[in-house]
Amino acid sequence: MRHAVRVITVEREYGSRGGEFAHDLAAHLGWRLLDAELVKAAAKVAGVAPEMAAKFDDRLDPWYYRYGKAFWQDSVSFTAGLNDDQVFDSARMLELIREQILKAAKEGECVIVGRGAACALACQPGCFHVFVYATAKAKRDWFTRAFPAQAENADQQLAAYDKRRAAVIRKFYQQEWCARGLYHMLLNSAIGTEAMIAATGGATGLLGAVPVGVAGPVLGDKSPDCD
Repeated sequence: MRHAVRVITVEREYGSRGGEFAHDLAAHLGWRLLDAELVKAAAKVAGVAPEMAAKFDDRLDPWYYRYGKAFWQDSVSFTAGLNDDQVFDSARMLELIREQILKAAKEGECVIVGRGAACALACQPGCFHVFVYATAKAKRDWFTRAFPAQAENADQQLAAYDKRRAAVIRKFYQQEWCARGLYHMLLNSAIGTEAMIAATGGATGLLGAVPVGVAGPVLGDKSPDCD
């Protein structure tokens, strides 16, 4: 890479434990981790409670709301009333999150988790984008441990979560969430957190990111499944 890496984004399949990897990577580098912090910052700007903002995180507004909003925006009553900036919904949430991502990227030395960060920072110098995936079995095992009461519906829940996340990116950024071209590195979490950190450290040139005693960079053995 021609520019020193100052920002790493981590997108992940649900159940791949990519969020945990991002947390450990940020701690190893001594960088800020931006995950739920993005939601809290967006809530602060919008003047709403973080709990309310969290309900709009990684989600699209229902189709009937989007249809109604388009109608309101064309009506005299809407233009004479609230502006877009005064309406808090998923679209507003996504815009605020993007603003927080761009702000964080300017400050640098941060690991940003999901929320379209790879799209928001595409082609920006000094940004490195990672996609974490896992086998269906690994994700199913994780889900069963995390939500034993819902174990019978693990596959459906896992698929639904990724489908919802993909829909958000497609709508807001006109990009496919798991398109390989968006990312510099694809990592299978089966190799373990230490190896993932070593691989990312080697690929970014952040040599201090390679733990002592861990072998050189190890990449995932296949691309994420977009089906």
